[in-house]
Amino acid sequence: MTESKAVHGSRDDRREKRTSPATFYRQVVAELRKVVWPTQEQLVTYFLVVMVFVIVMMSLVSALDLGFGKLVFAIFAGETGE
Repeated sequence: MTESKAVHGSRDDRREKRTSPATFYRQVVAELRKVVWPTQEQLVTYFLVVMVFVIVMMSLVSALDLGFGKLVFAIFAGETGE
């Protein structure tokens, strides 16, 4: 079966018009004006929360790595714990 142009339109109809660089720039600036920027206090708070989370996760992963490393070394080195 062939598809009719009435259903899908011609190929030229589906092709979108290109945006000029000047229009693109104006649209970017307009969108950036809509952004609600955080205050300095919020920024510091978010930064500290992220840093604490990263440090906690690094500590957890490091502890697990150390523990599993010692366990594997004990198993393969034949260490009896004496």
